[in-house]
Amino acid sequence: MQDTKKVAFYTLGCKLNFSETSTIARSFKDEGFQRVDFSEAADIYVINTCSVTDNADKRFKTIVKQAQKVNENAFVIAVGCYAQLKPEELAAVDGVDLVLGATEKFKITNYLNDLTKNDMGEVHSCEIGEADFYVGSYSFGDRTRAFLKVQDGCDYKCTYCTIPLARGISRSDTLENVLENAKKISDKGIKEIVLTGVNIGDYGKGEFGNKKHEHTFLDLVKALDQVEGIERLRISSIEPNLLKNETIDFVSGSNSFVPHFHIPLQSGSNDVLKAMRRRYLKELYVDRVQKIKEVMPDACIGVDVIVGFPGETDEHFLETYNFLNELDISYLHVFTYSERDNTLAAEMDEVVPLKVRKKRSKMLRGLSAKKRRAFYESQLGKTKTVLFEGENKEGYIHGFTENYVKVKTPWDPALVNTLHQVELKEIGEDGLVRFSYVEDKILL
Repeated sequence: MQDTKKVAFYTLGCKLNFSETSTIARSFKDEGFQRVDFSEAADIYVINTCSVTDNADKRFKTIVKQAQKVNENAFVIAVGCYAQLKPEELAAVDGVDLVLGATEKFKITNYLNDLTKNDMGEVHSCEIGEADFYVGSYSFGDRTRAFLKVQDGCDYKCTYCTIPLARGISRSDTLENVLENAKKISDKGIKEIVLTGVNIGDYGKGEFGNKKHEHTFLDLVKALDQVEGIERLRISSIEPNLLKNETIDFVSGSNSFVPHFHIPLQSGSNDVLKAMRRRYLKELYVDRVQKIKEVMPDACIGVDVIVGFPGETDEHFLETYNFLNELDISYLHVFTYSERDNTLAAEMDEVVPLKVRKKRSKMLRGLSAKKRRAFYESQLGKTKTVLFEGENKEGYIHGFTENYVKVKTPWDPALVNTLHQVELKEIGEDGLVRFSYVEDKILL
C-alpha cells in the first residue's frame, strides 16, 4: 500500500493569510494528504507569504531553510502576496520548487503531479488584473477562534501599499456563502469568529464579480448576528471612513458582536495622511473613537500607525504622538515604514533615515504599552466573560474578555474553549490580568 503523503504549512502575515492557509490545507486533505506540523518531516512544505514589511521578505528564506533541515528532498511551494509580487525572486531562493500567484494558490493540488525537486522554482502567476474572482475561506483546528474571510482585494490606492498589486480589486463573498461558512464553523464547536479581509468595510462590492452589490457591511453584520451557536463575533480591522454610526450602534446592542474595534489610523498628521492618500483626516478618526466610547464605554480600540513615512518631520511625528496620547484608545500596532517596489511612496523625496524611523517606532511602542496598561486598569473590578485559549504556556492558560483584556490562570485542560464569567482583579508583573470566577460554572 502506498504511504500517505504528508504536507506542512507555514503562514506569514495577517489573519486573512491564516484563513486562506486553512482552506488550502483542506484541499490537500481532500486529495488524501496528511497534515503535519511544520517542524516535522513532510513531503511538501507550503509557505504562505506576506509582503507588508521587509521583515516578512527576509523571513521567507529562513523558513525555507527550516523545511530543508527537516527533509532536504521535500517539495517547497510558495504562495501568497510576496509570491504574486516577486515570483521570480522567490523562485530563485535555494530549495523553492513552485511559486503560485494570487489566482493559482487555490488550485494548488492541480500542480502536484510531479514532485521532483527543481533546480529553479517553477512560476505560475497571473497578471493581477485576472484576480477578479472570489474564493471564500476560513480557518479552524488550531485555535479556539476562527478567522472567516468575507472580502478580498482593495480599490484604495494608498501610496505606500502593495496589497492592491498583490491581491487585486475589491471583491466580496456572497452573503449566503459567508453565512454557510459561519454555520460550518459553529458546527465545529468554535465559540468565536473573527471577520477578516483586506478592506472588510467595503464588503458587498464585487459580490457578482463586478462592481454591483446587493449587500453592505452593515447587512453582513446583522445577518451574522443571527447565526446560532456562535457566541462571539469580532471585527478584525476596518477603515475609519467605512465604519458607520449605524454599524457602531448595532454592535453596541447585538447578540454576539463584541466591543472591540481595530481601526487603522497610519498617521495623526493630516499632511502625512494626504501624502499617504488615505481617505479621511484625523478629525474623522476622533469622531469614530468618540462615537464608539459613547455607546460602548468599555470598548477596546486598537490602532495601526506607520512611522517614518517619506516627508514625516519631527513635528509631524510629535503631532501623531500627542494625538494618540490624548485619544481614548487601548493599544497600537506600530509599523516602521519600509520602501516597497512599484509604490508612489518609494519614489518620494525627504526619505526619513532608518535610525530615526526606529527611534520613532520605539517611542510609539512605549506609548502602546502605557495605553494598554491604562485600559486594563480601567477594567479592574468589572465583571467580564473570558474565552480560554487552547495552549499550555509554561503552566498557564490564557484567555480574552469580550473587550480584549488578556487574562491568565494556572493551566487546566478543562477550561479550553469554554466561557466563564470573571471579575478582573489585578494586573500581574507580566502585564496580564488575574481574576476570580463570578460563578464557578462553565457558561457554555
